[in-house]
Amino acid sequence: MFTQFFLELRRSDIPVTLREYLDLIGALEKGLGHYQVEEFYYLSRSLLVKDERHIDRFDRVFGHIFRGLEPLNFEEDFSDIPEEWIKKMGELSLTDEEKAQIEALGGWEKLMETLRQRLEEQKGRHQGGNKWIGTQGKSPFGAHGYNPEGVRIGQEKNRNFSAVKVWDKRIFRDLDSDVELGTRNIKMALRRLRRFAREGATEELDIEDTISSTARNGGWLDIKMVPERHNAVKILILFDVGGSMDSHVRNCEELFSAARTEFKNLEYFYFHNCIYESVWRENRRRQSRRIPTWDLLHTYPSDYKLILVGDAAMSPYEIVYPGGSVEHWNEEAGDVWLKRLLRTYPNACWLNPLPKDRWRYFPSAGIISEIFDGRMFPLTLDGIESSMKSISH
Repeated sequence: MFTQFFLELRRSDIPVTLREYLDLIGALEKGLGHYQVEEFYYLSRSLLVKDERHIDRFDRVFGHIFRGLEPLNFEEDFSDIPEEWIKKMGELSLTDEEKAQIEALGGWEKLMETLRQRLEEQKGRHQGGNKWIGTQGKSPFGAHGYNPEGVRIGQEKNRNFSAVKVWDKRIFRDLDSDVELGTRNIKMALRRLRRFAREGATEELDIEDTISSTARNGGWLDIKMVPERHNAVKILILFDVGGSMDSHVRNCEELFSAARTEFKNLEYFYFHNCIYESVWRENRRRQSRRIPTWDLLHTYPSDYKLILVGDAAMSPYEIVYPGGSVEHWNEEAGDVWLKRLLRTYPNACWLNPLPKDRWRYFPSAGIISEIFDGRMFPLTLDGIESSMKSISH
């Protein structure tokens, strides 16, 4: 990996020498960086970049090569987990029958308390077991194994979509608003919400009035202009990104692109799995530029139509428990925030990219549908049209 990093820097015309590269390796061997991405970033930049004009190029290469995971502090009294404990040596493969025989620990409190105990008791690396923090096993804690309900630690990608918490820092990307394929029919479905109003600058030729005025003037051309017609409906749309939603990026991009075209008054934000105390506008800055959800509630008035887009495939703990968020420690449960949104924006719906016949396999989908009074619709043309009808009051 480090060799690839060095070669990629040189291919990007950053004047990195072999001596500087060896200095970086030596610093890592001495323990500098502490296996934290941010600390390694500053260490490598200080050793390899000699001119500030090259910092942007260095950032691009660094982001490309080291895109991945970093331990997060969940504001819990959890000690650092040694990298060796979760080092990937392989992956566990089980049949459906073997998976069915593995039982969950039995609830959120039990899971968190057991994790604390394991961290206090465990002394070394484990692989293939069903109790300790490790890999390739049936334990609720670790990576590259299987458990119906656990804490995923140190695994780059989803495998079974069953983790209650993910002890990783993940990078999501923004949706593309320029996607056109498949958006024509979506635009037609969205138009059920249209309410036109004439406002703004006089930019549009009024043909009928121009003809009438010209005739009244004995043939002298009398051009009449009117304000351009705009869709006056106001939309606030919140997209779930990352995790299981990676499989639905294309559908969400088509919806996003169509909505950007159809609605002049459109505001959009991102969240992960469920709404909590903050959302964000740019995924690459979601850690540094979060927007408090209270600011949304106070900035956009109740005449906005609210649309949430997500597969509702998260753990029920993420909706009903404080601290249940898969990525951080939330002080208030997700359903508290969802109900606040609905009190402010009564004309609201949830669009689910999963086929409707699969919703019954996810208890969270039922919980959210109940919170939204049944206004959860599939992300299909019929579903979009029905959802627009439900919020068009």
